[in-house]
Amino acid sequence: MMKIISMDVMSTGVIACYVLIASRDGLFTPIISNVKDIKYADPVPQAVILTAIVIGFSIQSLMLVGVMKLARDNPTLESSEIEKNNTP
Repeated sequence: MMKIISMDVMSTGVIACYVLIASRDGLFTPIISNVKDIKYADPVPQAVILTAIVIGFSIQSLMLVGVMKLARDNPTLESSEIEKNNTP
């Protein structure tokens, strides 16, 4: 569980870093307006970050299902014991 939580924290940190970089001053959302000559924010990095959030959530869910199956089959919390029991 701690490995899953640490991977989630790492993923959230990377996404937060990209959001921090993307939130610069002077960039506006590309919507229809009457104002000309404005620097617009690029929507492609926003789409990539949204995709990263969805993929991170699905990977975390898959890992939690794996932990649930391991917890059902092995009543211990020691990863070395689990590896020893599941090694052919």
